[in-house]
Amino acid sequence: MGPWDTIRDMPDQTGKVIIVTGGNTGIGKETVRHLAQHGAKVYMASRTESKALAAIEELENEHPEIKNKGGIHFLRLDLTDLESCQSAAQEFQTKEEKLDVLINNAGVMAAPYELTKDGFEIQFQSNHLGHFAFTIPLIPILIKTSKNPDSSVRIIQLSSIGHNFATSNMSYDSVESVNRAYLTTWQRYGQSKLANILFAKELARRLAGERIFSNAVHPGNVNTELTRNLETSWFIRVAMPVVRYLLSTPYQGALTTLYTATAKDIEENNWRGEYFVPSAQLSKSSYLGEDEQLARTLWDLSEKIVKEKTGYESAF
Repeated sequence: MGPWDTIRDMPDQTGKVIIVTGGNTGIGKETVRHLAQHGAKVYMASRTESKALAAIEELENEHPEIKNKGGIHFLRLDLTDLESCQSAAQEFQTKEEKLDVLINNAGVMAAPYELTKDGFEIQFQSNHLGHFAFTIPLIPILIKTSKNPDSSVRIIQLSSIGHNFATSNMSYDSVESVNRAYLTTWQRYGQSKLANILFAKELARRLAGERIFSNAVHPGNVNTELTRNLETSWFIRVAMPVVRYLLSTPYQGALTTLYTATAKDIEENNWRGEYFVPSAQLSKSSYLGEDEQLARTLWDLSEKIVKEKTGYESAF
């Protein structure tokens, strides 16, 4: 049969409501494209409205049938602003009474050391903490949706093989720990991508009694805007044309996300808290990604930060 693909294997998504963060470019845009083509009503959660609307217009022009299905809709979300994350979750729930799939796709890679306005290392907040602040207020509507026997609710965190860059002495026990200026940007990136896996696992543990399937994926080494921070030395700038040639396309990068978001296999095999790699293959993360206590420590810190910064206290 060959590897899983959207044309042959992806189920119809008509009637489903889905959020994709960072959906205006790269892997996210391809994810939005195929979900909308298969009938879903997709919310493109992005920071910059003009870029999101331009991406939506482009997709609708390329695929006019999208307008006659669920369509693509803009949702303002700035992951570097925890208040914005809370507001986006609240705004969505004024528009919809259900949420079938949440895909936390947005992120940054290899960014120079910087603290956000909230006071956190930018990769940690953009890749994990902002998504945590956005996801937790959506848990009640996800649970409500899962009560429908026709539903198969999914939560997906886009991680990376780069989670292996996380060092063995790292910790999520304090703000000081996650804000450390590591020797390289890749260690900070690894810290944030490991957090994606641990968040997916802890969500799965806490949602064990619900028909909600929380997993993490590595999309592959993909030629997207994420690579913009790599061009920081003369060697990389010279080598980048060759590097880009060897990278996967955004469509190839989106396949594993689309698989975990839509395939019947996920529920039939009761895959929860798992890690998937290209193309649509169940795999194993690093030993740190399997550390249940580390996952709980990350959850506790994230929950504490969100409460202090936004006043939101989760009952979950």
